[in-house]
Amino acid sequence: MREGNLEAPTRHPLGQETAEFWDESRLMDELERVFDICHGCRRCVSLCGSFPTLFDLIDESSTMEVDGVAKEDYWKVVDDCFLCDLCYLTKCPYVPPHEWNVDFPHLMLRAKAIKYKKGETKFRDRLITSTDKLGKLASIPVITQTVNAVNKNGLARKLLDKTLGIHPDALLPEYQTSTLVKRDHGRTPADLPVEATSTTTGKVALFATCYGNYNEPQIGEDLIKVFEHNNIPVLLVENTQCCGMPKLELGDLNTVNRLKEHNIQILAQLVDDGWDIVTPVPSCTLMFKQELPLMFPQDKQVQKVKAAIFDPFEYLMLRHKGNKLDTHFKQSLGKIAYHVACHQRVQKIGMKTRDMLNLIPDTDVQPIERCSGHDGTYTFKTEFHDTAMKICRPVVKRVKQATADYYTSDCAMAGHHIQAGLADGSKPVHPISLLCIAYGL
Repeated sequence: MREGNLEAPTRHPLGQETAEFWDESRLMDELERVFDICHGCRRCVSLCGSFPTLFDLIDESSTMEVDGVAKEDYWKVVDDCFLCDLCYLTKCPYVPPHEWNVDFPHLMLRAKAIKYKKGETKFRDRLITSTDKLGKLASIPVITQTVNAVNKNGLARKLLDKTLGIHPDALLPEYQTSTLVKRDHGRTPADLPVEATSTTTGKVALFATCYGNYNEPQIGEDLIKVFEHNNIPVLLVENTQCCGMPKLELGDLNTVNRLKEHNIQILAQLVDDGWDIVTPVPSCTLMFKQELPLMFPQDKQVQKVKAAIFDPFEYLMLRHKGNKLDTHFKQSLGKIAYHVACHQRVQKIGMKTRDMLNLIPDTDVQPIERCSGHDGTYTFKTEFHDTAMKICRPVVKRVKQATADYYTSDCAMAGHHIQAGLADGSKPVHPISLLCIAYGL
C-alpha cells in the first residue's frame, strides 16, 4: 500500500441511480471510514468548516477517535460542506485512483441527498436555492426596489434573521429590473466572419446564468462586448433555467435532473449548430463540465455539452493560442488582486484569467488561491455566516496587503464576499469588466 497518491485525481460517477447510494446505514459506514482517514491526515483543516468540525468532534470524544463520535453528529460535518471541491483536487492524497478511494465532496453530496429525501432540509434552504423563482419575482418593477430596500434595512434584516435564519450582516445580492435577457432583447450576434481554431468554433452561445441575468447583467453585457471585439459572434441563449448547482448543493437531485432535461436539450442543439457554450459564473460552467457528466455518464447529450462548454477566459486564451485574440489594449490596469474562484480552479484549466490580464501592458496580477468562503448560499445562513467570514479573512488580508488598483474574482459573489470583509466602501470589478476597461470599450 502506497502512502499518498502520485497519479492525477480521477472521478467515479456519482451513482445516484443505485439502491446503495440511498442506503443510510451504508452511508454511515462510509462516512465513518472516510472520517477515520481524514482524522489520520488532517491536511484539509484550513479549507472550510467541515474539517475543523470533524476534528473537534473527534478530539472532544471519549476515545479521541472516530468511533467515539455519535453518528447523529456526522450531520454537522455534512452541513458545513459547501462542495467547493478543493479538498478533492488540491489537498487529499487518497483520492482515486488511490485504493482508499476518498471523494469527500461527493460523499457529502450523497449525505445531503439522503437528508433532502428524508424531508429534513429547512424551508429557508429550499427557498434561497430557487434562484429562477426568486429572480423572476424580484426583477418585477416595484418589487425590485422593495426587495433591494428590505435587504439594506437593518430592522427588516433582523426580522429576516428571526423568521428565516438569514444573517443580518450578510451582504445580499441586488436584483435588477433590467435583466440581461431584457437588455439583450432585439440584439443579434454581430455579423462577423467566423474563424475557427483547432479547439474553438469561433462563435459563442452565452448561457446567462441566474446570477448573470437577474443580479449583475452588466457582466454578460461586458462579456458580449469583449468577445465581439475579438470577432467572436455571441448569441444569448433563450429560455434556459438554472444550471442546477444551488439545488445540487442542497441535495435535491430530482430538481437537478429536471433542470438538466430542460437545459441540455437547448444547449446540445446549439452545439450541433456549431456554437461553443460559455457561462460567466464558474459554478455554472463546472455544473455542465463536471457534475452533470458524473451524474449522467451515459447521457450522450450531456457529454456533448461537456465537451463544448468553456470558462470565458479559457476560451479567450484558446483563441490567443490560435492567434485570433486582439492584444492591442488601450489602457493598463496597474496592480490587480485576483481571487481565484474555487469552482474555476477545479475545472483544471489553469489560471487563464491571470494569463489573459497579464497580456495587458503595465499590468501586474497577484493571484490569491484560497476559498472566499461564500458558496452561493452558505454565507447568508445565520448559523454559518461567521464561519464564512472567518474563511474569507485570509483572502481579505491578502487584498489589503496588495494595495492594488482593483480587486477581482471570476466568481462575482466571492468578489462581493471579499467586499463585505474589507468593509471599506470599495467594490470588486469583474475580470471581464476589467478587459472592457483595458480595451477601451
